[in-house]
Amino acid sequence: MSLITPLLLFFGVWQSFLDMMSALMQPLYWAVSGLVVLFHKAFSPLFGVDSGWSWTLAIVSLTVVIRTLLIPIFVKQINSARNMQLVQPKMKALQEKFGHDRERLGQETMKLYREEGVNPAASCLPLLLQMPIFLALFRVLEGASRGIPRGTFFKNHPELMTSLQNADVFGARLAGRFLPLSEGFGATQVLSLVLIVGMTSVLFITQMQLMQKNMPPEALTGPMAQQQKMMLYLLPVVFAVGGISMPIGVLMYWLTTNIWTMAQQYILIHNNPAPNTPAYVDWEERVRAKGQDPREIEAARNKKRQRKVVTETPSAVVVDEDGSERQAVARQSVSRQTVRKTTSGGKQVVSRQQPQRQSRSSRKK
Repeated sequence: MSLITPLLLFFGVWQSFLDMMSALMQPLYWAVSGLVVLFHKAFSPLFGVDSGWSWTLAIVSLTVVIRTLLIPIFVKQINSARNMQLVQPKMKALQEKFGHDRERLGQETMKLYREEGVNPAASCLPLLLQMPIFLALFRVLEGASRGIPRGTFFKNHPELMTSLQNADVFGARLAGRFLPLSEGFGATQVLSLVLIVGMTSVLFITQMQLMQKNMPPEALTGPMAQQQKMMLYLLPVVFAVGGISMPIGVLMYWLTTNIWTMAQQYILIHNNPAPNTPAYVDWEERVRAKGQDPREIEAARNKKRQRKVVTETPSAVVVDEDGSERQAVARQSVSRQTVRKTTSGGKQVVSRQQPQRQSRSSRKK
């Protein structure tokens, strides 16, 4: 009895978690199914309602819409990776200075991140945002392959789900998978292999492009560099192994989004590379060939990226002889308490300091 009760409790909590996740995924099912049906309706007059090309172009169009919406986040990811590379010399200096004290090293590292406006987690944000969308698309297409409608538009139009379930491209069903091989090795398996090789190759090239072109030499050594090299070969293997159980429609989504990522990354690296990298050297040569000064362009970019940080130093207000006040230090918090000091020039400096935060009990006193 003592063992059964915790098991029942665990399964009850797990079922509640699944129900909650299902409820959270319903809006994504609605959006994914709605966009797929919308684009399918747009391409149907050209290729036919039941044509696999209508559904394929609908999936590709869905990918383009998703990646377009994620462009600002992707730019932040690249800029964050660039800023992380720029602070590596300072990070190395902190490690040499506080390497014996891990707690102090962590504090100084976080302080450096705040001062430089660096967020190490920003590079993972686009992938995390894509995962629910990928899961929703996977579940919608998986449901179609099994005759289970997911998403309002497929539930209300079962004929569309049947059309997607039976649609084929080059003789391969969009809802089909490489495994299982119950029907033998045919067009579905061939197209699955082509898509799997394509998406893993593009992923590998994208990672290699980043490491060879937009990483400084010091970033290619040490434990972090070894982890990146491992991920360079490990991620394509993970995608390839997982791809054999994915519907062809999902594989088309991943191939399209990987191609988009590679092209987008190339454009950003080509036009805004990180300093002290091979891509930066190439960029400098192109700028000089146009008769421009790379240092002026980089200085303008750094000035634009520089963040305005509000310091904790008390602000000062200069009071002229006519009684008018002007702010001497911008964007600093002031309080009602002022201290006036007379300067040798006949002006008064009013230093306004922040009040100390008090508890509710102390304020009542």
